[in-house]
Amino acid sequence: MWANEDWRGGLYPPHGSQGDRLPDYARVFSTVEGNTTFYSGTPRADTVAAWARQAPAGFRFCFKLPSVLTHERRLLGVDGEVEEFLAALSPLHDRLGPVMIQLPRDFGLEELPRLEALLARWPAGIPASVEVRHPEFFHKGNAEAALNRLLITHGVDRVMLDVRPLFATPAGDDARLARAQSEKPKRPLHVISTAQQPVVRFIGHFDSAINEARFTPWIDRLCLWIKQGKTPFLFVHTPDNRQAPALARACHERLAARLSLTPLAAFPGERQTSLF
Repeated sequence: MWANEDWRGGLYPPHGSQGDRLPDYARVFSTVEGNTTFYSGTPRADTVAAWARQAPAGFRFCFKLPSVLTHERRLLGVDGEVEEFLAALSPLHDRLGPVMIQLPRDFGLEELPRLEALLARWPAGIPASVEVRHPEFFHKGNAEAALNRLLITHGVDRVMLDVRPLFATPAGDDARLARAQSEKPKRPLHVISTAQQPVVRFIGHFDSAINEARFTPWIDRLCLWIKQGKTPFLFVHTPDNRQAPALARACHERLAARLSLTPLAAFPGERQTSLF
């Protein structure tokens, strides 16, 4: 989400209020990965109304389905709760990017019919994406073929989690890197777009050279998707996310050089600091 206190003095002014976070974020970036709903569940109506007021027309929210539905209930008997969740987000209208359905690490082929049932009922006007973590979906066998076929059938994109930068070096004595590596699944990267809005989650390293090298192949792929008329979503992380805005800007600059994109606006915190 955008409410990260570590971004004060950079992405955010050093003394700004919490209420200014989303507008400041949206002045620079055009989309956000909404983790808050994964942990906290369906947001309150007044909260969604505030988001709708603060975000510009071109901004896209990519919220995650609550973990109580995906991890605790494992998509079983969740029809009413999913409808309630999506209805709560309806004030955002066309500012909804793909809603991410992140599945548990042990959610495999046997439970795939539950995902199929969910996607069969998914509203046509709300885009969705699915992130799987079970090893059998990364072996290019029957399980992965069944998953990809399901996603293509329903016009849903598969989230691509690129953890290659994060695991490029052993953590050693770096507690922050060790924690990040323990939290993220070490899975192979399978690059595939099963619909029109491919979602890439790029998990960076503290070493900028590693990030630059691992991001280079993405440039051609993202450019290709855009030329094909698709709308890719790119989210970047760093081990403790303190450097995530800077990494996002660096990635955007490399894409902008190829696609003639408009440069990102200066970070509000950096702009304010330059006045003094």
